[in-house]
Amino acid sequence: MKERGITTITLKKINKEKVYQYIYRKKITSKQQIVQELQMGLSTVSQNLNVLEQEGLIERKGNFDSTGGRKAQAIQIVPDVKIAIGVGILKDMFHIAAVNLYGEAIRKDTFSIPYRNTEEYYQQVTDEIKEFIAQNHYAEDKILGVSIAIQGIISPDGSAVTYGAILNNAEMKLSDYADRLPYPSRLEHDSKAAAYLELWNHNELDSAVVFLLNRNLGGAVITNHCVHQGMSMHSGTLEHMCINHEGPLCYCGNRGCLETYCSANALEAAAAMPVRDFFEKLRTEKSPAFSQIWKDYLEHLAFAMKNLNMVVDSPIIISGYLAPYFAEEDILYLLDCINHSAPFQMNREQILVGTHGQYTPAIGAALFYVEEFIRKEVI
Repeated sequence: MKERGITTITLKKINKEKVYQYIYRKKITSKQQIVQELQMGLSTVSQNLNVLEQEGLIERKGNFDSTGGRKAQAIQIVPDVKIAIGVGILKDMFHIAAVNLYGEAIRKDTFSIPYRNTEEYYQQVTDEIKEFIAQNHYAEDKILGVSIAIQGIISPDGSAVTYGAILNNAEMKLSDYADRLPYPSRLEHDSKAAAYLELWNHNELDSAVVFLLNRNLGGAVITNHCVHQGMSMHSGTLEHMCINHEGPLCYCGNRGCLETYCSANALEAAAAMPVRDFFEKLRTEKSPAFSQIWKDYLEHLAFAMKNLNMVVDSPIIISGYLAPYFAEEDILYLLDCINHSAPFQMNREQILVGTHGQYTPAIGAALFYVEEFIRKEVI
């Protein structure tokens, strides 16, 4: 009797999960569609819909057009019943994004607080996170967790930063944030977080190489539909590929790293002006000087893309802060540079461009908790 009871409870959980997952994938559906597609009995579907609605996970909103009989109710999940918070820590600021169950950033903000490895800094950041949640009227039980994207390599157990030359934050620990927040918390490498977002937005991809064109350059490799971590968690750090051993000094201590040519900081240094001003002048004034700076940038980027394509035969994703500034003519120029004298040609469909700009790592980091909820928590 006990074994039968456990089996019945388990079956109910499985059916509930199937119904929720189906509604989540379809976005808008009807009771009859669920019955037909999942091949469940009408009473079983009705019971699960009632439970999910009582728990606030779904809602019935509007009706489908009539096909001759009674109009079917439109059923959908409540995308903001749970919220994940993503934070992107940078040298002079940090970004916050609130992400719903469809991975959409529904609130974003930026705080100009320079990083310091001090108790006061961690307290200030976590206070701002809590204030951001309060100002947007998110109840505590609505928050799935806070995921913090860091410029630095994270230890395999996620407890600390093991390499942090940009921020000098090798002593940063997860507990610096987690002990001050009433929510589940985790650390994530910013480039890996960006890759999670791009993979979320391009779910059809099996493999890809991600170029995170932020203030500092970053990268990630996607294989078998997963972000590759590596034995020491530094897989995908393409920013430290040497493209000129006599080139500029990189923050890692070596010369000629891709970082020194293709980060947003390197572009600003070459243009002697902020990125926004540079692109405004580039697009409107059409001066040879600005055009040459941008061509040099694209040619260095193409050189790295061409070489990485020999290692990972996959699409390339341009992501991060500079991605929204890329025009179609830039992509075509990149493609010409990549294919020049290349034994294997790439086509236009193999270069993808992200759309979330500087908030990419924060949004991508938050997706960990969204995916965890969708996969597990509803059952």
